[in-house]
Amino acid sequence: MFIKNCWYVVGWDNEVPADGFLARTVISVPLALWRDSDGRVIAFDDRCCHRGAPLSMGRREGNCVRCSYHGLKFDSSGTCVEIPSQAHVPPKFRVRSYTVVEKHRWIWVWMGDPALADESLISDTHYLDDPAWASLGGHIHYDVNYLLLCDNLLDFTHLPYLHPTTLGGSPDYAAVLPTVERLERGVRTTKWVFNTQPPEYSKGFGAYAGKQVDRWMIYDFIAPGILLMDSGMVPAGQGQAARDSGVRENALEFRGRQAVTPETENSTHYFFAHPHNFLIDQPEVTRAIMKNIAIAFEEDRGIITAQARNMALDPDFKMLPMAADLGLTQFRRVVQQLLDAEAPAP
Repeated sequence: MFIKNCWYVVGWDNEVPADGFLARTVISVPLALWRDSDGRVIAFDDRCCHRGAPLSMGRREGNCVRCSYHGLKFDSSGTCVEIPSQAHVPPKFRVRSYTVVEKHRWIWVWMGDPALADESLISDTHYLDDPAWASLGGHIHYDVNYLLLCDNLLDFTHLPYLHPTTLGGSPDYAAVLPTVERLERGVRTTKWVFNTQPPEYSKGFGAYAGKQVDRWMIYDFIAPGILLMDSGMVPAGQGQAARDSGVRENALEFRGRQAVTPETENSTHYFFAHPHNFLIDQPEVTRAIMKNIAIAFEEDRGIITAQARNMALDPDFKMLPMAADLGLTQFRRVVQQLLDAEAPAP
């Protein structure tokens, strides 16, 4: 089951061409995304109402789309305006269109009741195109249920073990448990680790090589799967003051933005970027950061995919919780509450 009344990230802005289509499935619904003559993104059910052929295999004709199978033509609202083989177009002949918002390089689609589409529920991702920050965008496809990926992102005690050469740092990082706060539609996790090793992907920047740091990771994880991260490090001994005052001098700072979008019950889209505010005039630095982040996320995909295969072999297997699982346990409760709220009344 999926939450419907929420915003899902369906792609990066550059994935929808000026003339053509992006075909992408979200919560088991195939979508055809395209741009009208003003550049506005349109999202349709990617199924012609006649015989279910993908409209993304059709062609653009001005602000309309023509199905490549029998030639039905649809305007930007999804209404069929022409059937070449007959003069009359029955009112039923239309495809569903979806509310779309293009904002800060991400394309968001509301999959539920359009009357409830509230743009204020779109998370703050301005760091993706803020000129004071630099980043590159990524997309990975997973053949697992999206909640397994959410679990991974809600417990970073795995970093020193799964990502020792990229995101990890030393084992003492895993020993410090975060504080977890419940939010209306998610959870907030706060973690400071003092006098620890910097992670490999950032230790070469600044004056951190070979030195200890005070490291923080503060993030909101919002249903259905949006991660808004504030992370970074300061020289060891400065962390307490930085935490108490909010002033982070001599810091390396990041503002990770990640989106977990269910494709089907057993497949998931993962969109990510890791904006940084230092050395932004050196694109090679941004490329190096993204390279290491992408390596780490492939490591995640490897272990989570293997985990899913193991679990599929024994449907009766029950995962056992431990102290570090508080965030993911709370998040799953949020998801269940939102699902329950959408369930039909008995």
